[in-house]
Amino acid sequence: MSDSNLNPQPLPPQQPQYAQPYGAPAQPGWNTMSIVAFIATFFISILGIILGFVALSQIKRTGEQGRGLALAAIIIGFVALALGIIVAIIIGVAAANAGITYSTS
Repeated sequence: MSDSNLNPQPLPPQQPQYAQPYGAPAQPGWNTMSIVAFIATFFISILGIILGFVALSQIKRTGEQGRGLALAAIIIGFVALALGIIVAIIIGVAAANAGITYSTS
């Protein structure tokens, strides 16, 4: 009288159903345009802004990494451009007022 439930046999090891023989698919690399845009925005803001927008459209299409760099290039570029305009206005106003003399008589 042997009961098969009292002495269970070990199960064979399970094999994955969808094994990939060559490993996991490679992740897409970094978008070069986003890296260039990020660096360029510190030297020429307009160029960084334009390249940042181009990089964003490429990243949407290809799925590459670098969206954060492209956004940072756009944001830093706009901030630098706005600060440059403000400084130019201040310098222009100061230069215009430098030649004016006030007389109180």
